[in-house]
Parts: sequence; structure tokens; C-alpha cells
Amino acid sequence: MMYWILAVVILLTATYFIVINGAAFGAVPKGKRLDRIRQSKLYRNKQFQNISHTPSLAEGYKMWKVTYDFFLGKKHPLLKPLKKIPSIHTDLKSLDKNTDVFIWLGHSSYYLQTDGVSFLIDPVLSLYGSPFKYFNKAFKGSDIFKPEDIPNLDYLVITHDHFDHLDYPTVKSIKSRTGMAIVPLGVGAHLERWGYTEKQLIEEEWGTEVELKNNIKLTFTPARHFSGRRLKQNDTLWTSYVLETPTKKIFLGGDSGYDSHFKMIGEKYGPFDYAILENGQYGEAWRYIHTLPEDTIQAAIDIDARHIIPVHAAKFALALHPWNEPLQKITSLGKEKRLDILTPKIGEVLDLNFDNQMFTAWWEG
Repeated sequence: MMYWILAVVILLTATYFIVINGAAFGAVPKGKRLDRIRQSKLYRNKQFQNISHTPSLAEGYKMWKVTYDFFLGKKHPLLKPLKKIPSIHTDLKSLDKNTDVFIWLGHSSYYLQTDGVSFLIDPVLSLYGSPFKYFNKAFKGSDIFKPEDIPNLDYLVITHDHFDHLDYPTVKSIKSRTGMAIVPLGVGAHLERWGYTEKQLIEEEWGTEVELKNNIKLTFTPARHFSGRRLKQNDTLWTSYVLETPTKKIFLGGDSGYDSHFKMIGEKYGPFDYAILENGQYGEAWRYIHTLPEDTIQAAIDIDARHIIPVHAAKFALALHPWNEPLQKITSLGKEKRLDILTPKIGEVLDLNFDNQMFTAWWEG
């Protein structure tokens, strides 16, 4: 009996190491990259730290109970849409490079073009937002964009290395069409394993300003989140970005719980013409690392944004709320605060130079 138990343990251990060392899990920072990480003021006790103390779960919640509810608990009947999500397959390759547009690709993936420069943010264009082809499947209608739809890019931009923001098949597929990749400190290890060269990477930490094409400036700014594609957490950094062009200022929020950093960013870099903010895949238990809709509204106020584009919803079920609740709540709360909440369909063109765009409540159909 002892030999059987030992054999099972060895088999499971070997399987784990084979899986975890697969290409989709990226790479662990080493060498010069690890030296940079260790020298960072954001890195203490062998991991990156948030500005404020940030527990994984809010007070009063237990990990075993949250995990049980997520996997085995009773689910809301609208956790996933009952029918195909309305979306528009815009031909990204045919867009005039001189137009300034935002096109949501579902969840936190979007294509941004401004001042003659193209950006692709957190692209997850696989059918699954996970390393395995049986977990976290995209909703029907939300999966209309594929890696081959992406045009030649000036910049690929990554906010952090979670699987629903950094997708191995997508990022590897577009490598030959990507000029430069902008990533937070440590995340470059994944991209280098996938074939990107060191010269292709702009890899920095909070507070760093970099000059891009056409007099565009990008600043790495704080977020309140965490990172990791393996068991070890927070060995890579997470970030938001401030994008300043000759014609506009845009905040790229990434994933973040609410905290004082939004006010700080607003005071130092605001006001913003547009803020692209996380709104979805939340829960009271996770409020320190994912904003609730009311927190997203307050974050928009703190950074002083004229127009708010909510993302991080309507593609994957990573939380227990109804799939359309984030959009219902953010539009209702925005109306109360007289904020301009812009809610295009996946693939619908949002003209960044037109102030009075109106979008339908497509999630109510």
C-alpha cells in the first residue's frame, strides 16, 4: 500500500512540474531582470508590494468558503448570457491609421489608435481565458476577434501577467506584427520565453516615463492588485498607465482595487479625456483587488476623467455576479453622478475625437 501511495505522489508531482513548465505559464525572472526586481523600492520580502496593505480577501471571508462557492455553490441563472452577445466585427486592418479610435475586444482587451500610433492592450483572443482548454470559456458573441485580426502594431501593452490579461497563444501569434511590447517589471520574462527579444521590450516600474512615437509619453502608474502565473505570487509587477499624446490624455486602468492611488494619479497627471477602468469580475470578498461598480465611479471622479469606458466584463465568468450586472450598475451610478459612461459593443468603433457619442444598452436585450 505504501508503494502505491508513493507512486501516486511521484506521479502527481511529476505531472505538476510538467504542466507548470509548459510554455503558457511563461518564465520566472532570472539574471539581470531579477537583479532589477530586487533593487526596486516596490519589492520587499521577496515580492512586489501594493502601496497599502492588501489582503487577498476582505475581512470576514474565508478562502475555503469563497473557493467552495465559486466552484460548487449555487450559481445565478444569469451568470452567463442565455443567448449570443451582440457584437460587431470591425476590420481592424482596414482602419485609417490617422483616425483616433477605441475598439473593445471583450473583457480587458482593446485596440487603441491615436495620433497615428496603434496600441493593443491586454489581448486575450483565445477561446479560453486560461492556460487550459476546458476552463473559463468565452461567451458566445464575445469571441469574434482572433489573433489574425490584429494589424501591424506599434505597441503591445500589458498591465499584468494574469491569464485573462496576458494570453500566450495571442501574444505569441502577433509577435511578428508587434513593434514594441510595454510591460511591468518582471513580465518581460514571459515574453522573452515566447520569442520576443530584449530590444522589443519596454519593461519598467511605477513612476517611469517613456517617450514613444509621435511625441507620445507613457507613464507607469500604481494599481492595487497582485500577479503570478504559478504558485509563487507577486514576483512580477502590475501597473496602470497614463498615456499623454499631443491631442489627448488617456488613463489605462488595468485591474485594481480602490485606494488612494487614484487620487494621487488624478492630482499629478489629470484631468483625463478618457479613463478605461475595470468594472466586472468583482465580489465583496475581493474588493481590495477588484473595484466594485461604486468604487469604479469614485476612481473616475478621483482621476478627474471626462469620459469613462468600463471594461473587464461580458466575456468570461470569473466572479459570481450576473454577466450583465457590471454594465447595469455602472451606467445607473454614472447617471446619478452625471458622468459620461461610454458602453460600446464588442467591436463597435468609439471615435475618440467625437464628444457626444451614444451607445445602446445592448446588455439588456
